[in-house]
Amino acid sequence: MRRNSTIAAADIFAIAMLLFLPALAVAQDLSATDAGYQHFYNLEYDEALASFHADAAKNPNSPEALNHVAQTILYRQMFRAGTLESQMVTGNNPFLRRAEMKISAADEKEFLDCLGRAVALSEARLQQHPDDVAALYAQGVSYGLRSNYHFLVHKAWMEALKDATASRKAHNRVTELDPANVDARLMQGVYDYVIGSLPPLWKTLGFLAGYVGDRNRGVDTLRVVAEKGKLNRTDAAVVLCAILRRERRPKETVPFLLDLIEKYPRNFLLRLELVQMYGEFGEQEKALAVISQLEQLKKARASGFERIPEETILYTRGNLLFWYRDLDRALLDIKAVTAKAGTLDLNTGVYAWLRLGQIYDLKGNRKEAVHAYNQTMVFAPGSDAANEAMGYALNKYKRQ
Repeated sequence: MRRNSTIAAADIFAIAMLLFLPALAVAQDLSATDAGYQHFYNLEYDEALASFHADAAKNPNSPEALNHVAQTILYRQMFRAGTLESQMVTGNNPFLRRAEMKISAADEKEFLDCLGRAVALSEARLQQHPDDVAALYAQGVSYGLRSNYHFLVHKAWMEALKDATASRKAHNRVTELDPANVDARLMQGVYDYVIGSLPPLWKTLGFLAGYVGDRNRGVDTLRVVAEKGKLNRTDAAVVLCAILRRERRPKETVPFLLDLIEKYPRNFLLRLELVQMYGEFGEQEKALAVISQLEQLKKARASGFERIPEETILYTRGNLLFWYRDLDRALLDIKAVTAKAGTLDLNTGVYAWLRLGQIYDLKGNRKEAVHAYNQTMVFAPGSDAANEAMGYALNKYKRQ
């Protein structure tokens, strides 16, 4: 099953910014943190935030606790905006060419206040003890979260890269002081892959600016963290799934996804990703079985699955059937999705209209195909899908 887009510099950079979910490997009572992250990885961000707020209130001088709060505020907004889904599930990045991700003034203030206090607390500890491993780790997480913020909210690319580099530097120091700390290698692996994957000109500019990476080393490092890490195994597995997908290595992704689904059964994005991976390497029936499970869980209003829009499930199945040339069944699903275009998130909506046009072209209905392509361009101007649709509106889509 083919993908919608190829790896580009912005796409690679987004892997790090959007899927770097830093846990905190620190020596402290993690009971509240564990409960919060169970909610976090199951996409229950309000509940996670309540848990982390309580932990921060009990530990006002803990940079780790403040980082937990800041992280959850940011990822809750990413989930609401559909950013996590467009990265993890579709592999597309239409948001890269649209306005910055919106965040409320109150959330933005709390996010920045938490990070500001976390950085200050870490710095104070490092002034007293420069080799304080926990403080260095917390500092690296703070910089990583601020990098996400610069990229997503303000599209400040250089500021984001600068903070990502500072995060990697702090975590490099952690591994120098404590070579057994596998968790600290997460950011190193992401950084190596991102910088190592840039086009030649970007690599040259990055090298001159002091940014050096190695794509294969990055993947290898992330695999080590996913298999041997303690607190960052989940984070590394999530990042690795996204990267392996972009590397067109779906069979390697499936075991990680199955393990994540077992650990976080209420996270429907993981199941949607599993559908894509089965489809990528020819397991159509397994992919359809996962979709059927999603439908059953939604109908039963199973915890977590009442939140998944019916149109998301329909699009997932329709898209799968489209690539497997089952055009009549695909048409029914995709038409049902576009019928509710006004309620769809940007990513689902724009690709539903594009698929509808492609299906009509393959079925010989050129008039309806052009109408669907025009709707694609109206729905998300400037996106990858809209650019594709512009070409197909002029020249009929033909399956390779």
